[in-house]
Amino acid sequence: MVYQYVVTLKNQNNRYIDILGLILSIFSVVCFTLELLRSSNVSVAYLIGSVAVPGIIAWNLFQTSKKRKVYYSRALLIAALVWMKMPYFQWLVFVFIILALLEYQAKYAIEIGFSDNEIVFNSLFKKRYHWKQFSNIVLRDGLLTLDFTNNRILQREVEDDEEDDADEDEFNEYCRKQLANVII
Repeated sequence: MVYQYVVTLKNQNNRYIDILGLILSIFSVVCFTLELLRSSNVSVAYLIGSVAVPGIIAWNLFQTSKKRKVYYSRALLIAALVWMKMPYFQWLVFVFIILALLEYQAKYAIEIGFSDNEIVFNSLFKKRYHWKQFSNIVLRDGLLTLDFTNNRILQREVEDDEEDDADEDEFNEYCRKQLANVII
């Protein structure tokens, strides 16, 4: 489908996702190190988990200090493999794998495509809306406001995009025309 306009929303969850990944990674390192110290023979899995995961944590913290995007999925996947060898909480393998696989999608900025027929939210599960489900749509000062006819309002910041070829006035005029066509 060809969209007349595509608006990218800022993802406000990145910080929380990073904190969750950091906490789970640190928890895993503590458990792996304790199990390594308790066991009489040295397990390679515990050793790898006690060294590789903190290495990834350190690298991510270094990248965060440089204001770069980080992903804890590698640390979570390594931790999941080590959790399979642990004598307790082995069910965490599934949790860690699921969280590692969903991290990229959770950090992906949501895009909203506006076409003549519908409005599509590009997220994990695409949401499609018809123009008749909105009473007003406005983009002003980097803030997109979607006013649904059922009195629900969605208001989010949009990404700062220098290569954006359409300005707010053009977008708002397009939305006004589409909403007026629904009424007629």
